Amino acid sequence: MSMASLDLKLEEKSTKNGNKKWPWYGAPIFCAIWFTLFYVTVIPSFFSYPKMIYVRDEANHPYEFIGERAQIQLAEYSAIGNKMTGSINNEQHTVNFVLREVQKIVNQSRSDLYDIVSEVQYSSGAFYLWEAATSYDNISNVVVKIARKDSPNDNYLLVNSHYDSEVGTPAAADDGVMVVIMLETLRVIAKSERPLAHPVVFLFNGAEEANMLGSHGFITKHRWASNCKALINLDSTGSGGREVLFQTGPNHPWLMNYYQKYAPHPFSITVAEELFQNNFIPSDTDFRIFRDYGNVPGLDMAHALNGYVYHTKYDNFKNLARGTYQTTGDNVLALTWALANAPELDDTSAHEEGHAIFFDFLGWFIIVYTESASIAINIVVSIAALICIALSLYLMIKDKDADMTPKSVALRFGIIFLVQLGGVVIAWTITIVVALFMLAVNLGESWYYSIWMTFGLYFCSMFFGLGLLPAIYIQWSKHKTNMTLNQTIACFMHAHCILIVFICLLMTGLGIRSAFFPMIGLFFYTISMIIQMILKVTIKKSYFLSVHLLCQVLPYFFYTYLIYVFLLVFVPMQGRDGPDSKPDMLLAVFIALMTMHFAGFIIPILNKFRKSKIFISMFGVLIIIFIILAATPVGFPFKKDVAAQRYYVLHAQRIIHNADNSVTQDTGFYIQPVDTRYSELYDTTLKNVEPESWLQDNCASEPYCGLPLYSGRWLNWKDSARWIYSVAPVLPVATELTEVSRHSISMNKKRYEFRLKAGDRIVMYFDPMEKVTITNWSFDETILVDGHTAPYFVYHVASMVKEPFNFWLEFEHDAANTDGPYFKLAVSVHFLYHSEYYTPEFGEFLSTFPDWTYTTDWFASYESWIF
Repeated sequence: MSMASLDLKLEEKSTKNGNKKWPWYGAPIFCAIWFTLFYVTVIPSFFSYPKMIYVRDEANHPYEFIGERAQIQLAEYSAIGNKMTGSINNEQHTVNFVLREVQKIVNQSRSDLYDIVSEVQYSSGAFYLWEAATSYDNISNVVVKIARKDSPNDNYLLVNSHYDSEVGTPAAADDGVMVVIMLETLRVIAKSERPLAHPVVFLFNGAEEANMLGSHGFITKHRWASNCKALINLDSTGSGGREVLFQTGPNHPWLMNYYQKYAPHPFSITVAEELFQNNFIPSDTDFRIFRDYGNVPGLDMAHALNGYVYHTKYDNFKNLARGTYQTTGDNVLALTWALANAPELDDTSAHEEGHAIFFDFLGWFIIVYTESASIAINIVVSIAALICIALSLYLMIKDKDADMTPKSVALRFGIIFLVQLGGVVIAWTITIVVALFMLAVNLGESWYYSIWMTFGLYFCSMFFGLGLLPAIYIQWSKHKTNMTLNQTIACFMHAHCILIVFICLLMTGLGIRSAFFPMIGLFFYTISMIIQMILKVTIKKSYFLSVHLLCQVLPYFFYTYLIYVFLLVFVPMQGRDGPDSKPDMLLAVFIALMTMHFAGFIIPILNKFRKSKIFISMFGVLIIIFIILAATPVGFPFKKDVAAQRYYVLHAQRIIHNADNSVTQDTGFYIQPVDTRYSELYDTTLKNVEPESWLQDNCASEPYCGLPLYSGRWLNWKDSARWIYSVAPVLPVATELTEVSRHSISMNKKRYEFRLKAGDRIVMYFDPMEKVTITNWSFDETILVDGHTAPYFVYHVASMVKEPFNFWLEFEHDAANTDGPYFKLAVSVHFLYHSEYYTPEFGEFLSTFPDWTYTTDWFASYESWIF
């Protein structure tokens, strides 16, 4: 064939409809259309709230939740101020507020239909939590039970929220709004004539923030605890908005069936449950306690919007999203009524049938099915996708215009699959390398306040990697194949579909319930292939691009909705995930994983436009631009009053009793970063910190470095602790440890008894000497039984208790240790709500923190002895 005839043939081929390219300016329009769909559909759907019902309209809504009443009550609750367990605000003012509102409900209730009993429970106990032996004394709960007089039943529904707060916060969202929602739910039920087959216990618990003591006190001590067969747990990790159902069961899928049927504003996904249960979320709820210590299955729901205010003074009435009251109230009321009338409550063990798979679509509706059904669906959809790909390739071979042999199609598709695989690998690599680079140059978390920064850093990395290598291959091979451009693009999407099939089947095989996530993309892509093949066979036209793009709209909404929710929820959490976390890596991996499920079916379409490589390269240019932005004030992560960087700051006194009876004493400021970029303060607030050798020396000589750690979660943070010497704090209560008795139990066993007078929050470290073992003690024995490594961490809270704290320990030793010493005991006492005792020096030091930081501050003592 002459060169002229070859050129003529290629020219004819390029004019085929399947090879015709669109104008270059269509590419940005194409991308803009997808962005527009996201902004006009996904975002409004997430922030869609029902219209609030006002008190004045109550007569027209007799059995409905009145959002305005809950709002009025929350204003009063928030005005109480901080509500730390053990404080007057919590134990008297807040308890009285709840009791008063309950009494109003009782006075308005249908006393001819309902019995309503309320009481204040005070409990003491011990259990194991977060690597610590935890104990408590005199913790308060307000417990209310409502039951129909004509429906006696010993199986109850439990609804729980907490009224206590963390340090320095009025706790409007965490968890005040849930408290008032429970009150309004109780009021509506108490005035209604609707059936209530099972009694409902409303637990207003007073010590969730103090390591979930209130829920433990109820479920292990209260006389109604054993009657509670199912649970609705209400909490918060943000400032209102739509509450997400992020935990169910476990192993009770019937609960999700009720949620699907009765929750009017669904917001739930299995992915959140698996992330939470695998410790990707730096929080916990009372759900854990009810599950582990009461075997009570349930629904765990929490607000997560604007998590920047979580556990800060900004968690106030003003900052709570206004749509919260009606949205959450409607759901809680409907679910309480539904579960209270559920026949499954009479024998929950008979319905313990495995996990449920659940997810909502833009909050419009929710899909629920069983784990066994999920396995079948995932496998069937994956196989169907592979079959459709094979049929699609077969039709390409049968295409008379294409003039391709089975061998040429197989070879071409095999190469395309490798190119697409390479594109995915490159996309992931670029995304992770960008994250590593940002961490290496100390520009991490540039997206913390400006979430839109993630687009340029990580989404563009994925788009660039997924698009560039295929575009280069298409350009290079366009004159070397009879396959049309449309067919080539289809093959790239087929190849990507095979990769998603592999992910779906792998996740299914590993028992990961979130395998439905890739299945959704496979399902809609398979539908588009089926429609195309039907059109090809019947009317001899495929309308390939039109059908494909239409079938991508719904999965695009689904994936971008989840990505948007993920960013809104997870980004604020990264600011309190600990100083050793790598939030950029976490974000990069999640964005890469979630993006490839929709981008791999959309990015190849860019090759239909002229100058596609240049346009795809613009994503690479955007990566560089956004990295530069991250190095400017635009990319600074933190913002005053909106997205602050967190620190714990303790004014501490340390007294160490040495083996030679000498005493070492020092005082200063213990600074515990909670965020990764604490080097920002090295030139200002932290310029006078002690060198790292100070911490290393203390870690070598004292248990847990001689630091007044507050909870088990701080154990992993201590290596980033900083110390600045200063004047002594003023302690309202001096620590007094008295050895009450010491006697031998046997030749190699001794028992020590102690009396401790201190504040209401005590942390103790017990560190046995070499060849000495603690065999028993008065605390929870889990640490000893499970063989935890010393030193042992003990956490104790006493609420309004004046008597000393008594405890004992028994030691076993070998002959060489008969004369001791046997162990080191350290006592750290924390004063979390006594700001009136702050010294001027402490106040001055706190003022040196920039306005874009937030300090959770108090004062503490640390004292250790050798026995």
